[in-house]
Amino acid sequence: MSTATRKKAPAKAGAAAPAAPAALIKGAELLIRCLERQGVRLVFAYPGGQAIELHQALSKSTIRVVLPRHEQGGAFAADGFARISGQVGVCMATSGPGATNLLTGIADAYMDSIPLVVITGQVPQRLIGKNAFQETDIIGMTRPIIKHSFLVLDAADLPSVVAEAFHLAASGRPGPVMIDIPKDVQQKLVPADLQARISLRAYTVPAAASAAEVETVRAAITASQRPCVLAGGGIISGNATAELRTFAESYNLPVTTTLMGVGAFPDSHPLSLKWLGMHGTYYANFAANECDLLINIGARFDDRVTGNVQNFATTAKIIHIDIDPSEINKNKHADIGIVCDAKDILRKLNHHPVRQEYAAWHRQIAEWKRKFPLTYKKTKLIQPQYVVETIYELTKGQAVIVPGVGQHQMWAAQYYKFERPRQFLTSGGLGSMGFGTPAAMGAKLACPDALVINIDGDGSFQMNIQELGTIHTENIGVKMVILNNQHLGMVAQWEDRFYGSNRGNTVLKTGDRPYPEFVQIAKGYHIPGREVWTRAEVRDAIRDMLETDGPFLLDVHVEYQEHVLPMIPPGGTYKNIIME
Repeated sequence: MSTATRKKAPAKAGAAAPAAPAALIKGAELLIRCLERQGVRLVFAYPGGQAIELHQALSKSTIRVVLPRHEQGGAFAADGFARISGQVGVCMATSGPGATNLLTGIADAYMDSIPLVVITGQVPQRLIGKNAFQETDIIGMTRPIIKHSFLVLDAADLPSVVAEAFHLAASGRPGPVMIDIPKDVQQKLVPADLQARISLRAYTVPAAASAAEVETVRAAITASQRPCVLAGGGIISGNATAELRTFAESYNLPVTTTLMGVGAFPDSHPLSLKWLGMHGTYYANFAANECDLLINIGARFDDRVTGNVQNFATTAKIIHIDIDPSEINKNKHADIGIVCDAKDILRKLNHHPVRQEYAAWHRQIAEWKRKFPLTYKKTKLIQPQYVVETIYELTKGQAVIVPGVGQHQMWAAQYYKFERPRQFLTSGGLGSMGFGTPAAMGAKLACPDALVINIDGDGSFQMNIQELGTIHTENIGVKMVILNNQHLGMVAQWEDRFYGSNRGNTVLKTGDRPYPEFVQIAKGYHIPGREVWTRAEVRDAIRDMLETDGPFLLDVHVEYQEHVLPMIPPGGTYKNIIME
């Protein structure tokens, strides 16, 4: 008997009715429902031929879609969203150029351990590997700069893939995870089943420090005479800032941070040394190098921190605590290496603190602070340091600062005092110009009640200037301050110091008047702005910016005269530090 003519047996009395078949939906819609289930409320997404199904599904979703004006801007915006909120940022693009435009933002998140889920459309499976229109092997391209990636070949796998991607991005050492979905997978009809199963082989997240490891650290501190704590971005991503402060206070330990660790320990605290490295404070660099015990928690001994690593902290016993086992002994040999969660080991160390006075050591640090504070020679010109100081004063230290990359980035970190985590959002490891404006945009969208200020340079700002369109369209109230010196200032500083001031394509100025007219460009995007030409105007202009509702652009014209100091020359040591 054929299936078409087979009769169903009569149902038994009292038997449950058969379950109705699950409704069929497109893979693209299933993906968006999975994102909703993860709690995603905002994505930065740019459409295209291989992502059109994703955007059609998003149009029927509760998820807010912010359309960047360039995919790189979307990646940086998702990055800024993640940095300030601690949540996973999400961005989307189409295949080919849409996907490749994300690469810099992905690399930035990878270098700074920022949790992102990056979703790209891909050409249909039958065309993969055939050089189809807008086909690129984005999985292969991102392999060195991604924590994990998925090429989805079956739409039914999407719930598990999404769950695994978010888990990977946020757990352990955070980082970007990619999901690449061919268009035919997006279009395939599958049951609307959101049940997900996470199955990650060979992926474990170290968490607890053993009692023996805790006692080893405590014993090393007890035996030291000149201890110093080096706190990295792992303290912030591990939500361990309160534990760090208790640790430092209860053990009486001076604390310096990396650039990524700015805000992990309050700048105003008596035990604070601010941050160290190439442009860090004199006293932080000297303390880290002349201590007898260096306790590194959540930092990776980056070359901008250590200079010549062979000559860094040569008299110190090194304790390196990190959640990523690959970081232990990678750049600097550790006498004691511990793979664990920073919050966990600090909590355990805080249970039975061993406090010593370290009187001579603290006197030495106080002397370094007194003799070599962060300072600059005041002139009648508008100096970038003065602008940052005035922003700090008028915002009462409460703003979230999101710089671009260059001299202005260093001045922002030096002259704005940071008291809390996620208050200074910066491109640290990659040092990517163009980061500031879109990252500030993402941060403001994540925390709409926060005062978010993008301090940028004229070179860096122009790299993603198109995001003014997104800022206007979405009414994102980010404040933008351009320290406009008409140079690629950091490279020009190196030219001044090491190349006899010979300019190798670092001058942006054309003619007598500074170029371009940023305020006019902002007005073209219906964003108010103001130019500042004299020192006397600075305070009023900043106040004007802060009192204006919504976005505002302040173009502050500074002469190219200032260098970021202190400065340890590349490949040098703390003893080569340049102070003037």
